[in-house]
Amino acid sequence: MYIYNVTIKVAHAIAADWLCWLRDEHIPEVIATGCFDKATILQLLENTDEEGVTYAVQYHAIHREDYERYLAEFAPGMRQKGLDKWGENFIAFRTLMQIVN
Repeated sequence: MYIYNVTIKVAHAIAADWLCWLRDEHIPEVIATGCFDKATILQLLENTDEEGVTYAVQYHAIHREDYERYLAEFAPGMRQKGLDKWGENFIAFRTLMQIVN
């Protein structure tokens, strides 16, 4: 099992609307690609600052090939949609992890 982790710092000014968009539009669209079977949204409680709220979204993939297919076929469009909607009001950092137990 693989986890595609996306950590996002969101400006306070858009945080509530962004979270609704994430829950109601973006995550369902990512799951609909068939590359991931579920997603979990987490809010970081430590290391907070005045610049924004930090979230992590963890997408679960059974096979690494599913993650790689997502990157090749869907990620560029998904990332562009977020930029088109929210502009420079967020930054994202992405990592791939493997569950080992």
